[in-house]
Amino acid sequence: MKRTALLTSLAALIAGTAQAEGQLNIYNWGNYTSPEMIEKFEKEFDIAVTITDYDSNDTALAKLKAGGSGFDIVVPSGAYVPIFISEGVLMKSNPNEMENFSNVTPRWVDVEFDPGREYTVPWQWGTVGISVNTSIYGGDIDSAALVFDPPEELKGKINVIPEMIDVMGLAIHYMGGEQCTGDKDVLVKVRDKLVEAKPSWLSMAYGNIDKLANVDIAASVNWNGASMRARLQNEDVKFGYPQTGYSIWMDNAAITADAQNVENARLFLNFIMLPENAAMLSNFARYANGITGSEAFMDADMASAPEINIPENLQGAGYISKSCPPEVQKIYSQIWTELTK
Repeated sequence: MKRTALLTSLAALIAGTAQAEGQLNIYNWGNYTSPEMIEKFEKEFDIAVTITDYDSNDTALAKLKAGGSGFDIVVPSGAYVPIFISEGVLMKSNPNEMENFSNVTPRWVDVEFDPGREYTVPWQWGTVGISVNTSIYGGDIDSAALVFDPPEELKGKINVIPEMIDVMGLAIHYMGGEQCTGDKDVLVKVRDKLVEAKPSWLSMAYGNIDKLANVDIAASVNWNGASMRARLQNEDVKFGYPQTGYSIWMDNAAITADAQNVENARLFLNFIMLPENAAMLSNFARYANGITGSEAFMDADMASAPEINIPENLQGAGYISKSCPPEVQKIYSQIWTELTK
């Protein structure tokens, strides 16, 4: 009885007339949600959770824009959050008023992509770099040239993640530009370089952890946590931070505009802002999470992981990924369409 009363009180506090039972449908990146954390949430609130995967922000946005998706929670990257908001697919749920919002690390509270956090809460954050099997290539791995001007050892063995903003960001900086540049001379060079490099790539695919570990691919534009998971299976896999520039991103959980289980979704947002629950996400997917105090619950190897701790001499090359102006985004989309057709 005491437990039931406590849950009812909590639900009422953060979501008015919340019903701590029923369903919750989550739409998230594949292989990115801790089963342990979901099981804990289900048991604590008597809510059955269903998870559906997607492989890019664009895929998720298109699905939600079509309407009638049936999803309650989605996890867009920060650079896409303003786009999701402008397209009307996110609910202004004011997670900044929830009980556990005080646990959000100050750096991630008043973010540019969601000022004051009226729509989103931190999920996980990381970097975009290059994963390399060092048994195949023994040179400098802190270089985007491994993908855009690859050495012979890597040609035909490279994967590129199918995420436009991440790949375009690496390419633009490699060609001497800056994030969100609209400089046509730079963008022509970027387009030409991408088209020139593509024949040296084996694939443009999302799932690369096992492929790197099994040496089905030798290098990949990759996210740092995925690279760490590959290294834990194969110690030859290392993560490089391109000296010409790499992005720092944050993925964020939000309630969809047409959610059918709103109160359960609110419970979930509040739940993942508890340090011990955020740590479960990090221990599974191997990224930092943006929740203060979670480090005490995280696996010991996270504290010293080279994929999580950016080398001091390369920290200045990182930039926070952001949403570009629509006119610039349109040009990037045209380049990306040409590259992927």
